[in-house]
Amino acid sequence: MDKFIDEIKFGQDGLVPVIVQDYTNNEVLMMAYMNREAFEKSMETGIAHYWSRSRNKLWMKGETSGHVQYIKSVSIDCDSDTLLLKVEQKEAACHTGHRSCFYRDITGDGIKENSGIVFDPDKVYNDKAQILQEVYNVILDRTINPKEGSYTNYLFEKGLDKILKKVGEETSEVIIAAKNKSKDEIRYEVADLIYHILVLLVERGLKLDEIYDELKSRR
Repeated sequence: MDKFIDEIKFGQDGLVPVIVQDYTNNEVLMMAYMNREAFEKSMETGIAHYWSRSRNKLWMKGETSGHVQYIKSVSIDCDSDTLLLKVEQKEAACHTGHRSCFYRDITGDGIKENSGIVFDPDKVYNDKAQILQEVYNVILDRTINPKEGSYTNYLFEKGLDKILKKVGEETSEVIIAAKNKSKDEIRYEVADLIYHILVLLVERGLKLDEIYDELKSRR
């Protein structure tokens, strides 16, 4: 990391601008600044830290709101004076509650708010079905960036037959749990089954959107 950080051209104020994108869809979430300490802290923890120019202090994104940013990748531009973070954003990136800080459009009639999502803790903004996409993305990432000791990578290494065997086993366990009439057991076993189905989808090259479209066609 020391060699890499020496490549970053921090400005005369000791700061470098950072563009932040959602790693799942490349939506631009915000722009902030890092100094050397903020960069090092971000790399050390895997959670985005920035330098607040207004407060003149280091801060972790989400330290008060809980809307943290888990870093998935870091890129540097051709001039080495701007960074690009791709992150897993928890809830809203903007302090206004919008998903992205860029929720306003400049038009001929002035500045108008666009259709940017607003986080409201009293509503089901963080649609719980979103966790399916998040888990799917993690599973897909394991095929690109294998992780030592990862159970997901173990399944991929063993191949399709092993994955199918696990799907079959988990299906049987869901049936047994249902027969036992235990909600806790059913919940646990269904989660196991869904996880292994997601592994199967990734292995076979199917996207969740394809499953959603198929379900929609059956309404």
